[in-house]
Amino acid sequence: MNEYIAELIGTAILILFGGGVVANVNLKKSLAEGAGWVAIAFGWGLGVAMGVYAVGQFSGAHLNPAVTLGLAFNGDFEWVKVPVYIVAQVAGAFIGGVLVWLHFLPHWKETEDEGTKLGVFSTGPAIPHNFSNLLSEIIGTFILVAGILFIGANDFTEGLNPFIVGMLIVAIGLSLGGTTGYAINPARDLGPRIAHFVLPISGKGNSNWGYSWIPILGPVLGGSFGGLFYRYVFSGDFHIMFWVMAAIIVVCLLGAYLVDQKQTKLIQ
Repeated sequence: MNEYIAELIGTAILILFGGGVVANVNLKKSLAEGAGWVAIAFGWGLGVAMGVYAVGQFSGAHLNPAVTLGLAFNGDFEWVKVPVYIVAQVAGAFIGGVLVWLHFLPHWKETEDEGTKLGVFSTGPAIPHNFSNLLSEIIGTFILVAGILFIGANDFTEGLNPFIVGMLIVAIGLSLGGTTGYAINPARDLGPRIAHFVLPISGKGNSNWGYSWIPILGPVLGGSFGGLFYRYVFSGDFHIMFWVMAAIIVVCLLGAYLVDQKQTKLIQ
């Protein structure tokens, strides 16, 4: 199988399981309605594991632009392949979002709340606050990419690695996910958000594009820094790129903080 097609299929599988568990738990008249956050966290973790099992032998199963960037910054992935991997991942996430919509077709009309329907496709903050929301996504994705590299440095029984990575996703969701819904994956948020925007979902409301930059920028910064952190901190060689990315993160967080301050003054 072509590695780019593999990334598309693997990411579609990830979203089918991940978006599917959110729909299962939150949409009205689903038999799993009200199952709660733990079910969602495990659904996403198992979705990642299934995606990795499906296509890992063909593409490495990044399924996430932040992982692709982190591995490239770590020196484990060719930069020339990065753009097409990211396009394939976003396209796969869009397809996964469409499949979730089709699977739960009668339930959209039964669910009145617009935010609940959007939440099946994309993330949103528990408390809207640009600085904190961006920081949450940076931290969560940093842990994801660094954790994947830590896991890869250990010896496991053959075939167990994808399950361990899935459990890392569960751990991030249970421990850190309540602030922003832990996108930790730009494709996971952008692809399904586009699907929400274009699909004829009954009473769907807007797609909240005003927030969409956070689950894109945060994971890109956190994942890239995670790869650089592993590469240079564990080698003891602090390359200039490590400090450049650290500075970029500080500048972006400062910008988010200033936007928050400006919005606060406007409200007052």
